[in-house]
Amino acid sequence: MSRIREEATLTPKGGITLPKRIRQALSATGKDKMVFDLHDGDVTITHADTEHHGPAIGALLERIAADIRNGRNVGALPTELAEAMLTNKENAADVDENIEGDVTI
Repeated sequence: MSRIREEATLTPKGGITLPKRIRQALSATGKDKMVFDLHDGDVTITHADTEHHGPAIGALLERIAADIRNGRNVGALPTELAEAMLTNKENAADVDENIEGDVTI
């Protein structure tokens, strides 16, 4: 998604209206619940039903996003990895499933 920068005014009671272009970009409509995440002074707004990650994953995703924005440390995925990811994108992972065999980290 391209960057959109809009300004809004905070009301005395703490309310804010999301600017139209932001609402359109988020496909937000009246009565949608939104989540505000604050990290190092930056606020991210997402739909409440959007999948959210723990702090470690969030920090990693933010770092990757920053690298992509700045053109650093980013290269093409190996073809085999990209194909495997596309093949398995619909397969849900069961995070509670027991792991069999040895695991090396």
